[in-house]
Formats: sequence, C-alpha cells, structure tokens
Amino acid sequence: MSDLTLNLTQSRPESGNNLRNAGGPGLRTAVPATRPLREKEQQELKSAVHAELINRLDLEKLGEAQETRAGQMQLFALIQQIIGEQGVPLSSAERDRVAQEVLDEVFGLGPLEQLLKDDTINDILVNTCSSVYVERRGVLSKTSVTFRDNRHLLQVIDKIVSAVGRRVDESTPMVDARLKDGSRVNAIIPPLAIDGPILSIRRFGSSPLTAEKLIQNKALTGPMLEMLRAAVQARLNIVISGGTGAGKTTLLNALSGFISDKERIVTIEDSAELQLRQDHVVRLETRPPNVEGKGAIRQRELVINALRMRPDRIVLGEVRGEEAMDMLQAMNTGHDGSITTIHANTPRDGLARLETMCLMGDIRLPEKAIRLQIASAIHLIVQVARMSDGTRRITHVSELTGAYSDVISMQDIFVFEKEGIAESGKVKGRFRSTGIVPKFTDRLKAAGISVPAGLVDHSVEV
Repeated sequence: MSDLTLNLTQSRPESGNNLRNAGGPGLRTAVPATRPLREKEQQELKSAVHAELINRLDLEKLGEAQETRAGQMQLFALIQQIIGEQGVPLSSAERDRVAQEVLDEVFGLGPLEQLLKDDTINDILVNTCSSVYVERRGVLSKTSVTFRDNRHLLQVIDKIVSAVGRRVDESTPMVDARLKDGSRVNAIIPPLAIDGPILSIRRFGSSPLTAEKLIQNKALTGPMLEMLRAAVQARLNIVISGGTGAGKTTLLNALSGFISDKERIVTIEDSAELQLRQDHVVRLETRPPNVEGKGAIRQRELVINALRMRPDRIVLGEVRGEEAMDMLQAMNTGHDGSITTIHANTPRDGLARLETMCLMGDIRLPEKAIRLQIASAIHLIVQVARMSDGTRRITHVSELTGAYSDVISMQDIFVFEKEGIAESGKVKGRFRSTGIVPKFTDRLKAAGISVPAGLVDHSVEV
C-alpha cells in the first residue's frame, strides 16, 4: 500500500474541479453554513469531488484501494480532503456522509448502496432517476433516494449488467441480471421505457430463509413442513405455484435443503437466483441473444442437456414455456424428486398453465395425453400466496391422484383458510389438514420414512 499512500499524500493539484473555480461544474459561491445543502447542491458537490478523485488517482490505484480495508480508509480520507478544498461549509457529519456517498459511487451502486445494506428491504423499485420505492414486509413506500439524472441511473444499470457479461443499450433495451448477493435485477431503458430507465431489484440476500424461519414467520406449520420434508426425501416431484412476489423461490430454496448431499443436483434458471447449500450442485443459466439476434440458449435446451449430465434431481427455477413438456418427460423417466415453480393463483390454475405451456412446443400431442403426462409426473402442488398485510403463506398442499375422464384429479392435504382481518390490519386465518390420507404415504413407507404426525388431524390459528 506504500505506492497508494504516496499517491494520496503527494497528489494535490493547484486547481481542478474546485467548486470555488468558475471553470468547475460546481457552485459559484460558498453556501452559508447556517442552512443545509439543497439536493441539487449536494449532487453538484459529489460530482465535483468524484471528478477530482478520478483526476488524482488512476483506475489501477482505485482498484488497489478497494481490495483492502486500509486502502478504503485512505481513500475515504482523501475524499474528505477534496471536500474540504471545495470551499463548501459542511458539518463533520455532513462531510462524512458526502464522503461515504462518493465512495459508494466509486466502488458500489451509488445511491442504491444504502438501500442494499438494509436487510429489511425485499424489493427496490427505481422509477426513473427521481423516484425510488422499496418494499418492506410486503408494504411499498417511497424513499428520499434520488439519482443525479437519468444518465447517472443508466451508468448504475450498466455497471450491474456488465458485471455478469450482459449489455443494455438501444439495441437491447431490456436485460435481466443479478447482484453479487444473488438478488435478481431487471432493467428496461428508453425507447421502451418512455420516461427514463426503470430498474427493479428483487432481493434474496446472502442467506436464504431456512425452513425453521418460515415457521417463525407463520408461512406454514410444523406438521406441514415435516410432510414436505418427507416428500422431498422420498423423491416426490413437486411444483411450487404462486403469484409474483408470493415467495416461490424462497420456498424452493428451503425445500432444496432437504435434498441429500449424496445426490447430483442440476439447477436451470433464466437468471440465477437459487442458493442451494449442497456440495454437488451444477448451475445452468440461459443466455439471451446477441446484437444480431442469434446465440440464444433457452431453458428447453438446458433441460435437454441436463438429462445428459447424469443428474439425480433437476431443479428448474421456473417453468414458463415449451420446456414444460421436457420437464414432465424428465420427471417420468427416472429423474424423481425434481422441483420447479410456476406462476398461478391456484393449484388448478397451475395445472391449466402447465397444459397450455406443453401445447406451446413443437410436439403435437392431444390434450388427453398431456393431462396423463402431468398426472403421472407431478405428485404435489404447493400453493403460496402473499396476503393483504404483506405476509406470505402456503395456502394449499395438494396431491395429484391421476387423470380420469379427461380431468386431472387432485385432493387437498393442507389448506389455509382466511377468516378475516384484525384491527391492526393483520390477516387472521387457520392452517388445517383436510383429514385425507395422501396416496403417497405408501411411497414414504417404502423409502423408510415415517408418516409425519398431524397429517390427518391438524389445526392452527394464526
């Protein structure tokens, strides 16, 4: 770090992007110390400090500073020094805050860094540069975070997508990406976004919710969890159904924790989100087309390729197209224990969507044959939903029992019955078993797994 230290202490030009200089982009006169800086003045100050920092340190030195805590502290001190040279009266707290925001701009995602450090935030929704919303515990609220302008927001988007080898420009104005912590990112820019760039971040965090945490959050009950654990260990094929933001991926991560470490797992996703903890996991991700519209690799090709990789289980992040038929065939040909998710509001709607997606492919099968494939391949559908108070709950655990008279037969094992809303706004309801003994209990016994207690007689109010 000696070269970096030398650069920090000796590099102090007589002039630059000083806010007191007429040639700089900043303020023309000093701002009275009796009032805080306005938003525009703060943005001008940070722009000037950022530009001066780049002038004093080349990119190689900045990279060295990022690698160590000591280097970051030295860089923080240099930024504070540059702020002092701007002639803008600031309190110590304000100077530290501006310095931290400039540091976030250099090494992180600028204004978004303070939101990404907040573990209570589930979603970050940027509606152009001047409007940023977040979701906490299922409730949306507007923040005071803003970007300098739409170009500034576009720079942040470009930094995100370039980190995963993708691009966003007028020729490819829509892009999916992910952050280092696994959070999912979607960006769409003009000309498709009329008012300016739009950025949506679905956060998953570095540590996915465990099954026990889901019980604490009252997403399900202990007997329900034990039944799902037994189903995963007995290699039943499971489909997790739910709407947007209902918690499908969270539940999939939790259920995948019950898979044995001795099995080879292949995951297939549009944008990598799953965080499986087993050692023997192979992760596959689709590839979008290039600027010429060629080179795209879809989920269907990955599912077909996964069958050649000797998988014990295939975990498909979300089935949304013609790969549905290939997934069903995999489940029916020796790849038991596979898990996937689907967008649907009820278990019955999920089956209808699966049938529709099978018809999207080039395999021309009659509807009856497709229903037989679905009934034979899938054992359980787990329906998750987001309640009006923001909580996520499993509303149905349903077993497929076969196809009769062109209709897929299905029976509920557990349900959540909504009973009303308390004065506090919390949704009241009851988890209960239907009293039906599922047909797969024979399969549990054959696998040496005891039938979970409370499968028939279970009721819990929440």
